[in-house]
Amino acid sequence: MVLWLVPVPAAQRQVPLFSAAATGVRVDVLVTERNVPVSGLTAADFTLSDNGVSQEIDVLESSDVPINVVLAFDGSGSTEGRNISDLVEAGHALIAGLKPNDRIALTTFNHAVAPRVSLTSEFSQVAQALERIEPRGQTAILDGIHSAIMTTQAEAGRSLVIVCTDGRDTMSWLQADEVAEVAKRSNAVIYAVAAGGARRWSDLTDLTSLTGGHTIEIEKRGDFRAEIL
Repeated sequence: MVLWLVPVPAAQRQVPLFSAAATGVRVDVLVTERNVPVSGLTAADFTLSDNGVSQEIDVLESSDVPINVVLAFDGSGSTEGRNISDLVEAGHALIAGLKPNDRIALTTFNHAVAPRVSLTSEFSQVAQALERIEPRGQTAILDGIHSAIMTTQAEAGRSLVIVCTDGRDTMSWLQADEVAEVAKRSNAVIYAVAAGGARRWSDLTDLTSLTGGHTIEIEKRGDFRAEIL
C-alpha cells in the first residue's frame, strides 16, 4: 500500500476554535438543630467557598425534591444471625422514611455483586427482597458501592447511596481510590450504616465524607431509626 501526502494550502487549513464555559457544581447540605432537619432556608442563608474563594449560589432546591436511593446491602456470611437482623431493620427504617415520589433500588454484595430490585416507587418490593437475603460468602463492599453509584449515573434529581455492612472488604476487585474517583464524578451522596467491624473503617468513612455524607455506627437495634427520624 502506498500513501500519497498532498500539501494543503494555508487558506484551506482549519483554524482551531476554543471556548470556555462555567460549570455548575451540586452541593448537598443537611442542616439540623438538635438532630431535627431545619426547613424554610433560602440561598441567602448559606455561604460557600472553594479554597477560600467565595462562590455564587444560583439555585437552592428544598428537601421536597424526590430522591433516588440505592441501597447497597451486605449479604456476606459474616452478617448471619443478629447482624443481618440489625441491618435489615435499618433497611426497613430507611424505607419508612421515604416519600411517595421517591424511588429506591436494592443491590446486594458478598463475593459477588447482585442487583436485586431496580429503582422503583413500589417500596414493598425492596422490603420483601431484604427479608429473602441469605448470608454467605466473602465481602466485596467496594465493588458493591461502585455498582450502586453506577446505578444513579443516568438518573435525574438527587441520588443517595446507602451502604449497610457489618465488616470490612475481603473480596473486591476495585481499590478504595478507584471507587473514590468514580464517586467524585457522580452526583450521588454516600451514607453508610456500619455495624460490627465496619465501624471506624477508614475506607468507608473516607468515601462518605468525600461525597458529603457520613457514617452511622449502629451497636444495637433502633440506632439507625433514631438517626433518621
